[in-house]
Amino acid sequence: MRLDTGQIISGVAHTGLIVVAIFGGAFQSEPLPFEITEVTAISEEEYAAMVAEPSPDAVANVDTPEPPEEGQAPELSSEADAAPEQDQPEVTETAEPDPVPEAVEPEPIPVPEAEIADAPQEPTPPQEDTAVLAPEQSERPQPRPAPRVAPEAVEQPEPDVEIADVDQQAPEPAEQAEEPEPEQEETARQEATTEIVTEAEEVASAAPTRSVRPRTRPEQPTPAAQPDPDPEPRDEPAQQADPEPAAEPETQEATSPDSSAVNDALAEALGSDPEPQGTPQGPPLTAGEKDGLRVAVQQCWNVGSLSSEALATTVTVAVSMSEDGRPITNSIRMIGSEGGSNSSAQQAFEAARRAIIRCGASGYDLPVEKFATWRDIEMTFNPENMRIR
Repeated sequence: MRLDTGQIISGVAHTGLIVVAIFGGAFQSEPLPFEITEVTAISEEEYAAMVAEPSPDAVANVDTPEPPEEGQAPELSSEADAAPEQDQPEVTETAEPDPVPEAVEPEPIPVPEAEIADAPQEPTPPQEDTAVLAPEQSERPQPRPAPRVAPEAVEQPEPDVEIADVDQQAPEPAEQAEEPEPEQEETARQEATTEIVTEAEEVASAAPTRSVRPRTRPEQPTPAAQPDPDPEPRDEPAQQADPEPAAEPETQEATSPDSSAVNDALAEALGSDPEPQGTPQGPPLTAGEKDGLRVAVQQCWNVGSLSSEALATTVTVAVSMSEDGRPITNSIRMIGSEGGSNSSAQQAFEAARRAIIRCGASGYDLPVEKFATWRDIEMTFNPENMRIR
């Protein structure tokens, strides 16, 4: 089998070579025809000589035309041509115009002399170091809010004037009054406006809307005078000075040995040092400090998640503060609510509690010297207007 395979391969290879040798030229195409141009090679000297030869004068071979023969010029007459005759138009006589009437000159109208007013004084330009401030002008004057609405606006009366339905002036005292008339007090109508001023139209003022009543200082206990160690001579004048008969049994009991011991204990108690006073109250917070605290809490007060009933609920929250301005979480409590059910009040309180804790995490900006004033704060959370006391 191996010998047959080798012979087969050898026979096929030789047969292929023979076929290629015989028929190989039949598959070749004829070459494409090409053109041949004859070229003559010359040296550089011959080329230079050919270029240096002058070119033939082409103008010399141009045929020039023969000039025309000179002829005699035509004779010109010295006499000028006669001017052509023109027909003159006939002159027609024109009628004389009517005489023009003399114009009557109108009398001149007297012109009133113009009054020349004094020249206005020119405003002096401001100095370089002077700042000129333009007054702020509002587009539309806002009416002042008033407690009632009336067809006619009424200005705010004086605080000493009594409020009534009709304005009434106090009568002037007569020099000589025959009969004493009943005194009439000066009255005025309550302040009113022609339209309702909403809180959105109300212009915010930097001045406080109301002043906080200053807290009274705690009364210091006056130390009582120490009684004499010997109470017996002191009791006798006291018994004589008291005229009431009800004090007799007490004075009789004071003479007993038990009453003397009680008097000694009272004398020691009265002669002891007074109790330490509380922390002195500092000055009240200013309106700017209250507004700063209100704005700080309002930034974290999220009312978007509250229900419509909770939005109409006003809650008052009390909170105790530490000296670093941070709220004490356990002290936050609701002390009152208005409008709405208990569930809506609780929902509004939770929103207020989160706002106080979130914004007070780093401490509120409050004056340290007034810590006694803002140690305990009451905040009224109203979706329309937030107040701090």
